[in-house]
Amino acid sequence: MVKQRQSGILLHLTSLPGPFGIGDLGGGLKFIDFLVESGQSCWQFLPTCPTAEIFSHSPYMGLSALAGNTLLISPDLLVEDGWLQGADIEAPNDIFSDFHVDFKGVIPFKEQLLALAFERLNIMHQERFATFCEEQKWLDDYALFMVAKNHYQGGWPDWPRALASRQPKALADLAEKFSHELALVKFGQFIFFDQWHTLHSYAQHKGVVLCGDIPIYVGHDSVDVWANQDCFQLGADFQPTLVAGVPPDYFSATGQRWGNPLYRWTVKGEKNEALYEWWRQRFTVISSMVDMVRIDHFRGFEAYWQIPAEEETAMNGTWVKGPGYEFFVSMGTAISEIEIIAEDLGVITPEVEKLRDDLGFPGMKILQFAFDSDEQNYYLPCNYSENFVVYSGTHDNDTAVGWYLDPKVAQRSKDRLRRYANSDGSMIHHDFLRLAYGSVARLAIIPIQDVLGYGSDCRMNTPATVEDNWIWRCSDVFTADLATFLGKEALFYNRQAVFPEDSLDKDPATE
Repeated sequence: MVKQRQSGILLHLTSLPGPFGIGDLGGGLKFIDFLVESGQSCWQFLPTCPTAEIFSHSPYMGLSALAGNTLLISPDLLVEDGWLQGADIEAPNDIFSDFHVDFKGVIPFKEQLLALAFERLNIMHQERFATFCEEQKWLDDYALFMVAKNHYQGGWPDWPRALASRQPKALADLAEKFSHELALVKFGQFIFFDQWHTLHSYAQHKGVVLCGDIPIYVGHDSVDVWANQDCFQLGADFQPTLVAGVPPDYFSATGQRWGNPLYRWTVKGEKNEALYEWWRQRFTVISSMVDMVRIDHFRGFEAYWQIPAEEETAMNGTWVKGPGYEFFVSMGTAISEIEIIAEDLGVITPEVEKLRDDLGFPGMKILQFAFDSDEQNYYLPCNYSENFVVYSGTHDNDTAVGWYLDPKVAQRSKDRLRRYANSDGSMIHHDFLRLAYGSVARLAIIPIQDVLGYGSDCRMNTPATVEDNWIWRCSDVFTADLATFLGKEALFYNRQAVFPEDSLDKDPATE
């Protein structure tokens, strides 16, 4: 874990400001500059995987755990790197909003730019492209999956059975028939990871830690399940027999039935080596992209909620033992170069806490949960130790202001918050920030909505719902005044980062 007190901001890349309808990696470079000016040393974001319309583009139901979301590719960087001309990237501003992502407009716009850049692939870049394709062992399956999705209806279990079951001839026929489309898919990943490398290198040079996110489960209609069917609990029809979720909790009285297929952790009483190797590859890829990663639903490694697939809610599930400590030991060098945060929210048992502590992973503390019970509440800053990351809220919470104004939140909880913060509640988002900054937790992360004092209309996700999630964007609010405020707060609470001497150089081209 970080060795000194630090602070950072939670902001997904799609939410960054910019003229192209969705936040992108070019905007990420500018945001890193803002973090440096603000004395912040960590930028946390959500999974960067390709997303699907059927799941409202949730990054927690991605099409691949290893591929990057090409919607995050920056048109500006395509021009800067010589792939496109300035006239090529003129955005149709009449359909793009500054305040939400319009995926239906953004997707064809970005696809058109990538196709144009691919046409201009020249000899100078062909060798780098070929090397990338050879090194990324997952890329062939991903390209086949994405091309097949473009030509067949429904999810992969609905494809012709020979293709769904990955018969070698069916795969070869697909590759031969659609060779150009396969190359274009691979090119999109080449550009994504090239731009990501620029972002990551820039962040490292500036002294900013990038913190990613690994969902413990993957979506059923994903290349991960299609290409690794023996690693999941599937029936003869390729459909899940058992699915993931959580029992009734703070967020939902009937629990959450996520619907992800569960892993087949063992085969004939022995650990499933193919599944463990897939996880090693997953950790290796994320380790090349970020410096720190949050494992979403960490408690599933100790025990997971198993729901029969035919159940409509999560109420009739059962707890099943997970792979535990041995799993992380077996990951070996794949996790040796990355810091891991354990998302230990929800129904947490002493066994989960022991696994987290035995591994030395910091857990999470959410201040919105701290005021709904008596003094033994483990989310109160006075009740936890240094090895935690404290948040005012996460992407699944309402904003701090939204929480405080919500009539469904008990008045007693709001009274306790004001008393704890010695506040009149008039700037409640600042109270949350200062409680986090003033805590003993080594790392404090504040969602940008809570830095800015935004209301419920700006929340990123409402669990157990599908409408209007994952689309929020902020306009260009990263002002000098905001940077000064955050820098002063970080300094006062001994969280201000110490950056390299040239960290305020704002021109990425000079790096």
